[in-house]
Amino acid sequence: MFDKILIANRGEIALRILRAAKELGIATVAVHSTADADAMHVRLADESVCIGPPSARESYLNIPSIIAACEITGADAVHPGYGFLSENARFAEVLAHHQIGFIGPKAQHIRTMGDKIEAKRTALKLGIPCVPGSEGGVEDADTAKRVAAEIGYPVLVKAAAGGGGRGMKVARTEADLEQAIGMARSEAKAAFGDDAVYLEKYLEKPRHIEVQVLGDGRGGAVHLAERDCSLQRRHQKVWEEGGSPALNESMRAEIGGICANAMKELGYLGAGTVEFLYEDGRFYFIEMNTRIQVEHPVTEMITGIDLVIEQIQVAAGVSLSVSQSDIKVEGHAIECRINAEHPETFRPSPGEITHYHTPGGLGVRVDSAAFQGYRIPPNYDSLIGKLIVHGRTRNECLMRLRRALDEFVIDGIDTTLPLFRTLVRNPDVQNGLYDIHWLEHFLDAGGMKA
Repeated sequence: MFDKILIANRGEIALRILRAAKELGIATVAVHSTADADAMHVRLADESVCIGPPSARESYLNIPSIIAACEITGADAVHPGYGFLSENARFAEVLAHHQIGFIGPKAQHIRTMGDKIEAKRTALKLGIPCVPGSEGGVEDADTAKRVAAEIGYPVLVKAAAGGGGRGMKVARTEADLEQAIGMARSEAKAAFGDDAVYLEKYLEKPRHIEVQVLGDGRGGAVHLAERDCSLQRRHQKVWEEGGSPALNESMRAEIGGICANAMKELGYLGAGTVEFLYEDGRFYFIEMNTRIQVEHPVTEMITGIDLVIEQIQVAAGVSLSVSQSDIKVEGHAIECRINAEHPETFRPSPGEITHYHTPGGLGVRVDSAAFQGYRIPPNYDSLIGKLIVHGRTRNECLMRLRRALDEFVIDGIDTTLPLFRTLVRNPDVQNGLYDIHWLEHFLDAGGMKA
């Protein structure tokens, strides 16, 4: 087992990793920018190292500074959390070169799944159902038009190196296609430094369903059921729940088994999430995230398994603590991502939290590094924390969530709490009748003003 873990992240996920390490008796090192000198993970870690100014590029994305922090403190492993360097294959390789453990997948799997085209090829080889589309990147308009005609309009133009909804454009007719490709290429080049794009069939009203997997890197792997992440705004998840209101036990077992078997064949190491669009009873692979997810607490609440502890243990060469037959899904869980944003305009709202009170009670969990007097910096994403609620049934979970949201107090800045108080009372949400476009239609129709 590792002696000392450096946490190469910030905010709630840094605190989440710190807690798991402490439960394993492992010493912790927090790294931070000058903007995060007073952050909670810095206060609670055994040691801390400042790695640069507020800019993420000069701090949390600065590989030489993180390596230096490992050497200064004697950390023998790094947990990257999510975002920042968590899916950077070169970072994993640099750590290996310095004989420092990387608490994450093998570099080749990060690289394969980070390229959307190669990820789709790999998924097909592993027997994972995929969205119809081009076999690789489309180099010119004539090729794109031929592929689009074969799979049928509308089509989705996607950046090969994309993520977070960037580099994605819909073409509903051949006349739209050339412009959509040009816009997607330009956006992808600016965001990722790579303008390669490919085509997929555009599904009109799918749900976004993802399967949580764990692997030991030696051919052992399990799935931990699914999460439904269909309530999204601009391809950014807002509300996640498990299991999905759209699936039954046999469907859950079938897609979970496909994913677990694929991870066994791949020799996958650590936590990962296989993401699908789901429409008319069929699953279509879209990508795999080779890291812990923001919404991982949903899975923890319904399975009772600590995913971060599992990550740490398998990275250290310890076998998975559970077999597939050990994993039981009990009840229902929902997570709300509470951001420092205006609930109607979604304009970022950095600043000082003047009052902060979290809800409690049976089945209520808050993952956050915020506190009264904490100042949300303008330099990073706007996530304040996550409210996760568990109930024996989905209805009990919704009622508990309503109560918890009404108890939650964050003053001094705008937050998305009012949005969730509205959503939890909406009949469509209560009945699970939504797809990936539902929230945007709701907001466009003035749902927050109704």
